[in-house]
This record gives sequence, C-alpha cells and structure tokens, in this order.
Amino acid sequence: MSKAKNAGQAVDADYMEHRSLKSGAAGWILLAGLGVSYVISGDFAGWNFGIEQGGWGGLLIATIAMGLMYSCMVFGLAELSSTLPTSGAGYGFARRALGPLGGFATGTAVLIEYAVAPAAIAVFIGGYVEALGLFGLTNGWPIYLAAYAIFIAVHIWGVGEALKLMFGITAVAVLALIATVVGLIPKFEFSNLVNIDPDGSAMSSAFLPFGISGALAALVYGIWFFLAVEGVPLAAEEAGDPKRDMPRGIITAMSILLVFAALMLVLVPGAAGADVISTSENPLPEALRIAYGENSTLAGFVNYAGLAGLVASFFSIIYAYSRQLFALSRAGYLPRWLSLTGKRKTPWVALIVPGTIGFLLAAITQDGALLINIAVFGATVSYVLLNLSHIMLRRREPDLERGYRTPGGVVTTGIALVLSAIAVVATFVVDPRAAGITAVVFAAFIAYFWFYSRHHLVSSAPEEEFDQINSAESDLR
Repeated sequence: MSKAKNAGQAVDADYMEHRSLKSGAAGWILLAGLGVSYVISGDFAGWNFGIEQGGWGGLLIATIAMGLMYSCMVFGLAELSSTLPTSGAGYGFARRALGPLGGFATGTAVLIEYAVAPAAIAVFIGGYVEALGLFGLTNGWPIYLAAYAIFIAVHIWGVGEALKLMFGITAVAVLALIATVVGLIPKFEFSNLVNIDPDGSAMSSAFLPFGISGALAALVYGIWFFLAVEGVPLAAEEAGDPKRDMPRGIITAMSILLVFAALMLVLVPGAAGADVISTSENPLPEALRIAYGENSTLAGFVNYAGLAGLVASFFSIIYAYSRQLFALSRAGYLPRWLSLTGKRKTPWVALIVPGTIGFLLAAITQDGALLINIAVFGATVSYVLLNLSHIMLRRREPDLERGYRTPGGVVTTGIALVLSAIAVVATFVVDPRAAGITAVVFAAFIAYFWFYSRHHLVSSAPEEEFDQINSAESDLR
C-alpha cells in the first residue's frame, strides 16, 4: 500500500469544535478495565464452539496460538498507542505507516469487527436471559433491542459515566469467573476433556478428534477469548496521559485475559464434558448445573453474573465502534456527518448508526456462531495490517519519539503477523460463505475510498496532521 502524500481539504473552525471528545476521562486502571470489559463476554460464551470444530485438543492448540498472537500484538500496540495517541487507533497507526489506503483498510476491518461483535454478544445475552426464564421470552429480539437502546443512551450521556459503569459491571463478571473456578476445581476430571470420539480424519485422535483441520477451524474461537482487547487505544484522546497510561492499561488487560482463558478452557469442559459444552449457549452455568444439580445456587449466581459479563463486553464494544467510526468520519474517509458530537462531547451519530445495523443482524440471523465468524474476519484482517504497521514504522522511522518500546521489536510483531495471516485463512475454513460475503463488503468499502473519499480527506484531523508533520520534517532533511 502506497504512502502517497495527501494534503487533504481545509475546513472551517467549527468543524473540529463539533467533532471533539472529552479528554482526561480515563487513567490506566480504567483503561485496563476497559480492555477486560471488551473481551470478558468471550469467557462466558462463544469460545466453546471451538470444541465442536476441533475437539478440546484442537481448541487448546488454537487458544495457545491465538494467545501468543495477541500477546505479541499487544506489545506492538502499546508502542504504537504511546507514539500516536489518537481516537483513530489502528486506523491512525496504519495511516502513518501504510498511507491513506492502508489506514482506511485497517479502520474498515476494525469497524466490521466492532459493529458485528456486539450483535453476536446480543444473541448470547438473549440465550442467557432465556436460560434464566426471565420475562417469559421465547424470542431474543426484544432483548437485543433493549440492550442496544439502553447502552447507546448511556454512551450518549457521557464517556466518563460510561467507563465507570463498564468498570463496575466488569468487576461483577470477574467475580463470576472466580466463583466458577472455585466451584469447578473439585469436579475436574481429565477424561472429560477428551470424551469426543475421533472422526477418522487425518491425524484424528482422542486429543484431536477432528484432526489438524479441526484445530485450524478452532482458531476462530480461540480468538474469541481475546477479541477486541486491541480496542483500548481507541480511548487515547480521552485518556489522562496516553503515553504512560496506554501501555500499562492494555498490557495489564491482556495479562488478566490470558489467565481467565486458561482457566475456562480447562475447568469448564473438564467438569462437564467436552461433548456437552461444545454446543452450549451458556456453558459456565450449564457446567455448574451438571456438577451440582439443576437447582445449584452457584449456577444461578454465575448465570446472572454471566449476563453482566456479556453486557460488559456489549457495552464496551459499542464504545469502540463509535470511536473508530468517529475517527474515520472526522478525517473524511467516511461521510462527515457520522462524526458529529453533542453537547456532552460524545459521538451520538457514530453510536446510533452501527447499533441499528448490529440490531438488525442479531434479530435477522439469531446465530451467534455465524456473527462471531464475521467479526473475526474483520479482526484478523486488521491484525495483519496493524502488525505490519508496527514493523514498517520501526524500519522507516526508527527515531520517532516513542513512549514505550516493544520487547523484541519487529520479531515480536512479526510472530503476530504470521499467526494473524493464518487466522484469516481459518475464517474461510469455518464458514467460507460468511467470510466471502464479509470480504465483498470490505472490498466495497475500499472501492468507496478509492473512487471518492480519498479526494475529500480533512487535513485538520489529528491522524492527517500527524502525516503532514512527518512529510514536512522529511522535506527539511
């Protein structure tokens, strides 16, 4: 992707005034909480479908590979977010490293991920509500609608209030995960992990019942343990000290997520049986009910608190998609009206439009596994470009001021680059139709950029200013 210079268009003084966010709303602890909040629903539902694809052994391999990929990538993002602290985050990083096309491609992939992931989570929220027998509901769409309406409204009210509420809900969800761990440890049996019969495919066994191809397919669901932690840098313009807070926040969040992923992967199927858990829409409460009986108080608590975990991720990813759409729109890559902010400095249009699309996806498909695969396609494409951006910036601008430096440098993000490319392939293995349709949507966005928006970029947007400053400095050398 070229790094062509683009002077962009000048705008009047009111343009940025109506497209500004509230700074100083989050320190590193809130940022770490935001990172955990993005992802914590992945511990409560979704990951277990990887057992259906690859057996427990296949999902174990997938989770180790994806845990390594995310860890390496997070170190790279810690550096990038301390160097280029804007709400564009991934798009801003790629804009500097790969030019306008690379920036837009990255931002679009992230936007697909963040617009679709809440729809998948909404489906799981509906499943948990139905499992609790609340409101007598037999169809999830009223829950999807209520979830989007309530939490979009909270985000419109104010970012500080939203982040603090997310932190509180996430704390409840963490308590539920700890309670699950304590409850299932005494019931763990290794034989439960490998109780799916091999299907006779290449290299199939009790450990890998669906062979190597199953392990590849499971990568999509290994990602679900960590999906969206890369969204922490989207809060850069609202952080108190992004150069210091961003690296601390995202690395702390990733460390917590690795621990919970390992515990859920081992203990839940180890107590209830991999075969049962592989298709469950609420695997943690189901495992506890198998272990302690249908009327288990602990299972009831985890069911309610698990609902809080799903809500936490749903709530926080709404924040993420709004900031990504806001940044792309403010810079002119997407229609500018999408980046309007209200009196409380929140991007209300960027909150409502993807929320409407997400609600329709959830209500029409009501298929969490399908929506996961769509979201993961967007995510993995963005990961390829994000890791490439870190490598290119290290090589092209080694003297760029960095608030944090990635341990291992380009070797670290190089590992993440290879693994993320493999993960892109895995989305086509699991559901080639869903991945193919999403690829067509992605291509349509790129065509929009190439034929229209690249000629209408806004020169005063922060991500564009970074590039102009860099170009001016290059001309002086």
